[in-house]
Amino acid sequence: MQQLLLTSFTTWLPHQKSNASDDLLLEVAKLDSLSLSLNFLRQLPVDVAQASDRVFAKINELQPDAIICCGMAESRTQLSVESCAACGTTLLKTSVNLEKLLTGSTATEISHDAGKFVCEGLYYSVLNYLQERQLNSRCIFVHVPILTPENSSEVMGDFLCILKNLALS
Repeated sequence: MQQLLLTSFTTWLPHQKSNASDDLLLEVAKLDSLSLSLNFLRQLPVDVAQASDRVFAKINELQPDAIICCGMAESRTQLSVESCAACGTTLLKTSVNLEKLLTGSTATEISHDAGKFVCEGLYYSVLNYLQERQLNSRCIFVHVPILTPENSSEVMGDFLCILKNLALS
């Protein structure tokens, strides 16, 4: 059975009651019907160095087959899977075939802009860490919109589809 590591952030602005990425992982953790080995690293600090160190430690501990880093994108309305992350002029791309990953999803887009904030910083750090250490873990970053009664079931359905497709790839 594939080991998956899922991460989320805590809030960073005073008006935020919760982080949508963490809300989504909380709901996923409640599901008993998934036949996946899921490991959660929730509420990472909104600090690239601190968050990266925690994720690196968990990667070393678990040696997961795949890592799904999640972050909130308040301005987006649907899930977005990031194709790459940049640091300065260096661009790193995920090794995951995103078109294949999104097979069966209904409202998830592939994004080429991870946001220039802690989300992109963490994504870049993890991709770089895996590459430098020649680890076989695959990594993607998923931006989660604010969850509402109107989009929650669709977001959850697409995220579960991504989980299953990543575990099968």
